[in-house]
Amino acid sequence: MPFYKTNTGIQIIIAVVAALLFVPFLGQVHLFDWDEINFAESAREMIASGNYLTVQVNFEPFWEKPPLFIWMQVLSMKAFGINEFAARFPNAICGILTLLVLYNLGREIYNKRFGVLWALIYAGSLLPFFYFKSGIIDPWFNLFIFVGVYFILRYFHNPKTKYSIFSAIAIGLSILTKGPVGFLIFALSGLIYLSIRKFRVSIHWKDVAIYALVAAFVGGFWFLLQIFNGNYDILVDFIEYQIHLFSKEGAGHGGFLLYHFVILFIGVFPASIFALQSFRRNYDDSLQQQMRLMMVVLFWTVLILFTIVNTKIIHYSSMCYFPLTYLAAYVINRILNGEMKAAKWIPAGIVVMGGFYALVTFAMPWIGKNAKEIAASGIIKGQFAQANMQADVHWTGWESLTGLIMLAGIVFFIIKWRKNQKKHAIAGLFGGTILFLLLSMTLMTPKIEGYSQRAAIEFYKSKAQKNVYVEPLGFKSYAHYFYGQRSTRKNGESITESWLLKGDIDKKAWFVIKTHRAEKYLKKYPQLKKFGEKNGFVFCYREPQK
Repeated sequence: MPFYKTNTGIQIIIAVVAALLFVPFLGQVHLFDWDEINFAESAREMIASGNYLTVQVNFEPFWEKPPLFIWMQVLSMKAFGINEFAARFPNAICGILTLLVLYNLGREIYNKRFGVLWALIYAGSLLPFFYFKSGIIDPWFNLFIFVGVYFILRYFHNPKTKYSIFSAIAIGLSILTKGPVGFLIFALSGLIYLSIRKFRVSIHWKDVAIYALVAAFVGGFWFLLQIFNGNYDILVDFIEYQIHLFSKEGAGHGGFLLYHFVILFIGVFPASIFALQSFRRNYDDSLQQQMRLMMVVLFWTVLILFTIVNTKIIHYSSMCYFPLTYLAAYVINRILNGEMKAAKWIPAGIVVMGGFYALVTFAMPWIGKNAKEIAASGIIKGQFAQANMQADVHWTGWESLTGLIMLAGIVFFIIKWRKNQKKHAIAGLFGGTILFLLLSMTLMTPKIEGYSQRAAIEFYKSKAQKNVYVEPLGFKSYAHYFYGQRSTRKNGESITESWLLKGDIDKKAWFVIKTHRAEKYLKKYPQLKKFGEKNGFVFCYREPQK
C-alpha cells in the first residue's frame, strides 16, 4: 500500500494541509474588537503584570472567562511576540488538531474514507474554516466539549473506565476554557440521549464517581487556586456573570428568535445543505447509528439552548459545527455507497446558496471602489457608517476572482453530480470552497477592516510609545488597551474614563469618539480640544492642569 494511503500517511497529509490553510497570514490584519482584542489584551496584561493566575482587563480582574485559552495565547506571545499572529496562532493549532481528531474518530466509527470526508467537509465549510484563523475562545472550547461527548458515547456503547476518564478530562478542560456552560451542554445532551434510549445503557457507579472527581479537578483547580489566594470575590462575580448571560440580553448583542437557525444554515454552507437530509429516525444499536443519534441530540440541544438565551452572538452556536458536519458526512457517505438516494433539492440548494456567496464577492470590489459615492447618495444610513465609507481603501478589482472560484466550484459540482460522478463532485465542491475561503480572507478581510476600525487602531498605535493616556468615549472597546499598550497609573491604580475626563491627570489624555457622538461630548466637557477626525472617529485631547 502506498504510504499516502496508510493511516500515518493520511494524518501527515491532513496536518500539513491544515497548517498551510490555517497558519499563513494570521497577522495580516488587526485583531477585531471586541472578542479578539479582549482575549489578546488579557494575555498581554498577564505578561506585563507577571500575574498568570488572574485574568485581567485594564489591570483589573476580568471575571467573564477562565484562563486556559489566555494561557495558550501567553505561550504563543512568549514565542512570537505580542502581536496579531501570536494571538491567533493557538486557534491555528486547534484547527490542525480538530481535523486530525475528526479523521481519527471517523475512521474508528466507519473507515478511513469517512474520516477524510468528515475532515474535508469541516475545513470546507465557511464559519468552521473562518474560526481557525481567528483569536477567539470558541474553537478550543467546542473541541473539548465534542471530545467529551464522543467519549461518553463510547462509554455508553462499551462501558470501559478509560472512556469515562477521557470524557471527564475533556469536559474539565472545556470548563477551564469558558466556564460551566461546557458542562451544561454536555450534561443536557447526555441526559436527552439517555432519555431517548430509555436509559437502556450500562453505567457503573464507580465510573460515575471517577468521572465526577476527574472533571471537578481538571475544571475546578483554577477556581480553587483563586479561593486559596483570597480571590473569592472573583468567583462570585464570575457566577453572577454566567447567570446574567443566560437571563439578559448582552449590550449590543440582541437578535430575532431564529437568529442561530439562519446563521448555521447560511454560515456552515455547504455542509448545512447535505445535513438537512439526515434528520430522520430509524436508529439501531450500532456505533454508527448511535453516533448519528448523539450528533442530532447535540445539535438540537445547542441550537435550542442558545435560541432561548437572550444574548445572540454568532459564535454561541458554533458548537453545532461538529454535529452538523458529521451529519453531512453521514449523508454523503451513504450516497456514495449507494445506501441513500440524494434529495433532489441538494443541487438546487448548492446553486442558490453558493451563487449568493459568489454574487456578494463579485460585488464587493465594485462597492468598495464606489464606497464614497454610495455613502453620499444616502443609501447608507447613519452618520458613523457614512463616515466609515470615506476610508481610503484600495480595491484592484481582482478580488472578484474569489467569486469566480466559488462559481467554478458550483459548476464543477453540478456537472459531476449529474454525471453520477458524485465522489468527484463532492471533492470539487468542498475543495473549491476551501480555496474560496482562503483567498477571500486574504484579499478582502484587510479591506473590510479598513472601513470598520483601522482609523481608530492606527491612532491608538501612534500613541503607544508616547507618555500619554488613550481612551474611547461613548462606545465599548478593548482596542486602546492592546494597541495603546495600556499600563497602570504610577500609584498602581487602574485608569478610568471618569478620572481621565475630570480627575487630576498627570499627563496628556487622548480620546476617541464616534463622529455622531462627538458634539455631545465636546459640549459636556469643554476642556476637551478637538485634534482631528478620520473615517468616523473624532480625536480629542485634554491637557493636565499645571
